[in-house]
Amino acid sequence: MSEPQRLLVVEDEAHLGRAIKLNFELEGFVVDVAPTGKAALRELLRPEPYAAIVLDVQLPDTDGFDLCRRLREAGDFTPVIMLTVRARPEDRVAGLEAGADDYLPKPFEFHELLARIRAMLRRQRWGRETQTAVPRPRVIRFGRVAIDLDSHEALVDGQGVSLTALELDLVSYFAANPGRVLARSELLSEVWKMPSHPQTRTVDNFVARLRKHFEVDPASPVHFVSHRGAGYRFMPDGQVNDANTEQRPNEDTP
Repeated sequence: MSEPQRLLVVEDEAHLGRAIKLNFELEGFVVDVAPTGKAALRELLRPEPYAAIVLDVQLPDTDGFDLCRRLREAGDFTPVIMLTVRARPEDRVAGLEAGADDYLPKPFEFHELLARIRAMLRRQRWGRETQTAVPRPRVIRFGRVAIDLDSHEALVDGQGVSLTALELDLVSYFAANPGRVLARSELLSEVWKMPSHPQTRTVDNFVARLRKHFEVDPASPVHFVSHRGAGYRFMPDGQVNDANTEQRPNEDTP
């Protein structure tokens, strides 16, 4: 019989933390609760790894965005789902950009939280199985650029470039689909994990960041190109020869 999976719940509302712990334990998980960011960091120093982290955004000593960002910068990529009363689209984007894997507004139903945790754990398991079954390059190369997906390091002409977790996820998705036109709705669904698409400019803004990082001339991109009325294409070889492809900014291009 396999060992039960361990969860860390970072929640300062004692009654909610107890309720989440009880419900997950009834589902067979082992659960620790930390009421502050400092307590969470102490729990994460334990030798036994956590399968996932349930992280409240509003903590008494820090905010969940900052805590998640610190974990990712320290090389801890344990799946994180954020809980918060701040449910605006820009708040969800901020959480995902900080490195969270999912984002659930309060109030919520426990069965939805459970389903989201199980989905994160499935994706993590599938990723490990895929890497084991089909070894594939973990370095993206195009033009002057090399990006190591394991170390999260990006080099342009040998110089380091700092990428956020979401920028890394976006360039990874582009690299997995070279030459294919990717609609904004697909990118929001697959990279941001957002089932609804309230702000298409979110994608445009992030593509603009990638162009600034990696294009010789961000105003005339040859790798991250706009396809009129449809979305974006990633061109590793830098060849842009489609009549529908726009290389200069317009209303669809940042």
